[in-house]
Amino acid sequence: MRVSPIATRLIALLLAAALISGCAGRSATEEEPDEFEGVAEQQLYDEAREALDDGRYTTAISRLEAIDTRYPFGRHAEQAQLELIYAYYETSDWEATRAAASRFIRLHPTHPQADYALYMRGLASWQAGRFSLERLRLIDISKRDLGASRDAYTDFRELVLRYPNSEYAPDAEQRIVYLRNVLARHELHVADFYLRKGAYLAAVERGRWVVENYPEAEATRDALAVMVEGYLGLDMRDRAREVLQVLIENDPNNDRLRGRTFLPQHVRAESLSA
Repeated sequence: MRVSPIATRLIALLLAAALISGCAGRSATEEEPDEFEGVAEQQLYDEAREALDDGRYTTAISRLEAIDTRYPFGRHAEQAQLELIYAYYETSDWEATRAAASRFIRLHPTHPQADYALYMRGLASWQAGRFSLERLRLIDISKRDLGASRDAYTDFRELVLRYPNSEYAPDAEQRIVYLRNVLARHELHVADFYLRKGAYLAAVERGRWVVENYPEAEATRDALAVMVEGYLGLDMRDRAREVLQVLIENDPNNDRLRGRTFLPQHVRAESLSA
């Protein structure tokens, strides 16, 4: 019996479909072999420690994660979680670092090294907010979206408040000063934008927010100048004069002042004298 060309192609297609289906079925049911099947906790930890000492962080992470999964209540469980934070940080995985640190703090809030976990969480956010060109001063990060830097500021402040005697507190305090100034300057960039667009009330609120939330930042004085100009834009000269008096008392050499007279930069308004 002679088979037609059409039937031959049909049979070939059916055979190919069956072969593909069979392969898919096997791949769906087969599981990848577990590299750490039957490996004792102590061996995993020893291998992880050796990898950490050698700077082989990816290898260390695989062992530490295996301990965390297989031996969550084991002898090395807590230490493995701490060292995972460090290993993730060394591989520049800031999101994983923060997640691991947050988990450790949640599970072990009274642990002697809870301050370390909090410090590392802040440090991961600090790094996530950095630009490689920042050290060359080619860009101003205060003009960027600073969500990660705000997280770092919050974590470092929490560390200093909760653990004032922590060995990590002095470094956290220095970073707080830097971040406070960066975040305050960022708010002032936004306020200047509002002034240029005629959104004077929004500019005043931004300036007030800086004064209230970052009172120790250098940018607080310029925030007062923003408020003066915003009130001038709203034609609230009495309120503007009140804030101007505070500006003169705190920063008599401000760039916007000529003696006791305020010179608007973005608002079309007459100069204001205290």
